[in-house]
Amino acid sequence: MAENNQADYEVHTNCRVLVALDFNNPQDALAFADQVSPSQCRLKVGKELFTLAGPQLVDQLQQKGFEVFLDLKFHDIPNTVAAACKVAAEMGVWMVNIHASGGVKMMQAAKEAVASVAPKNGRAKTKLIAVTVLTSTSEQDFAQLGFSGSIEQQVVNLAKLTYQAGLDGVVCSAREAEVLRRTIGEDFLLVTPGIRPEGYAKDDQTRIVTPRQALINGSSYLVIGRPITKAENPQLALQQINQSIKGL
Repeated sequence: MAENNQADYEVHTNCRVLVALDFNNPQDALAFADQVSPSQCRLKVGKELFTLAGPQLVDQLQQKGFEVFLDLKFHDIPNTVAAACKVAAEMGVWMVNIHASGGVKMMQAAKEAVASVAPKNGRAKTKLIAVTVLTSTSEQDFAQLGFSGSIEQQVVNLAKLTYQAGLDGVVCSAREAEVLRRTIGEDFLLVTPGIRPEGYAKDDQTRIVTPRQALINGSSYLVIGRPITKAENPQLALQQINQSIKGL
């Protein structure tokens, strides 16, 4: 079992793996956190787990030494989203996200709210990113929603709006990472779900990529869930993924 006491570790700033805690109760999430090292990953808390356990769970994970990506994908009027993002920043989370389709005004309001919060306990300022098109969305789904053009075109358009609004980056598929790197540049964070190690099942993701290929394409961070959380030995699975992307 990994040692997770806050005094006994140092979070690596070049850590690329964000483990998705897709558990239906906080006890399992905390038990999993005790099996992996905060020096080798960050943890992503999504809607189900946060609705169940709330800020207390985030605080417990941070006390174990983990940096937390709060994946709640806020999308509402600018004032409401800004207020929610400010609360997230006050919790000290490493990263929080909103929907780029909420528009530039909403994104700018969220950015200003996050920027107004002083970092706590020596942490860096909370990063704010925006979701482009969900990685579970197929081209057929996209067309049924009434959008014209391709998913890639929509991702690029929303990423440009996000950059214009001054956010730190976007959530996108690793398949779109290469074109976004060419279009926007190197200092824009690309957080990519839909990552599956070679030979692993697709599950509910449609636009999937292996960890190594995702980084080659230009991804900054890799969101990986079940290949690690459902592994017989989660720490070993995490180590193998980190080894596969070493040097990238």
